[in-house]
Amino acid sequence: MLERLQTIPAWALLSLTMNGLLFVAVLFGLQDDQPPRDPSVLPHANASVPLPPSSSLLESQLGDRQYLTYQQWVDLLRQEVIAAQAAPRLTVLLGDSISLWFPPHLLPGRRTWLNQAISGERSDGLYQRLPDLDDATIETIFLMVGINDLLAGVPEDQLVQNLEDTVAYLRRQHPNADIVVQSILPHGAEQATWEGRDRLLALPNGRIQSVNTALAKIAAEAGADYLDLYPLFANGEGALRADLSTDGLHLNERGYLVWRTAIALFRP
Repeated sequence: MLERLQTIPAWALLSLTMNGLLFVAVLFGLQDDQPPRDPSVLPHANASVPLPPSSSLLESQLGDRQYLTYQQWVDLLRQEVIAAQAAPRLTVLLGDSISLWFPPHLLPGRRTWLNQAISGERSDGLYQRLPDLDDATIETIFLMVGINDLLAGVPEDQLVQNLEDTVAYLRRQHPNADIVVQSILPHGAEQATWEGRDRLLALPNGRIQSVNTALAKIAAEAGADYLDLYPLFANGEGALRADLSTDGLHLNERGYLVWRTAIALFRP
């Protein structure tokens, strides 16, 4: 039995353990007291890139925002930072569509959430937007970006450098904030139905794990926290679990519940 356990990858063992903990946490609800949120700081979705399947709830939150261009989204998010910059316990989500479509009702309570993610975002674009946050009093920043870089063929060393520059900038401009670098999630591999499936298949999940290893090192060296979500979303082959995804790339509500629970356990 011991020999069998020794042949199981460490991330797989961690996945089994953490999913057990998450199951218990979800079972007991983690019922946070959620204070009323200012509509100006609620997360929004950007449908300039197609929404994932089964997203009628998300679409209902969009309105005319779905027709915005990337620059219009940047301008809108800049205005929302100004409106929320003095909000209590301001907590910022930075990233791409995976962060952007985080259902507002699943975000842990007792915080003011400001969703600054943009669908299709890459690490260089996000880095260019960071000065928009300079004047905000931020308690916590959750960062997840990189999957679009990898899908677009950006070299891993360039992606890692962009992420290192991003974390360094955030640490310099927000010395009192808790910066949480989150791992890039796996994709669904052969089970994926996303419209860019060919690009997913050309990207081994092992490359994502390699970047995540670098991310953990970046966080440690910058005095930031590292939240390794990968094991929570990976199946036995290291691919994104089908029961947590809409299309092998994006998450369904159950996937966001897992993520929400991880955040709540990691940063109360």
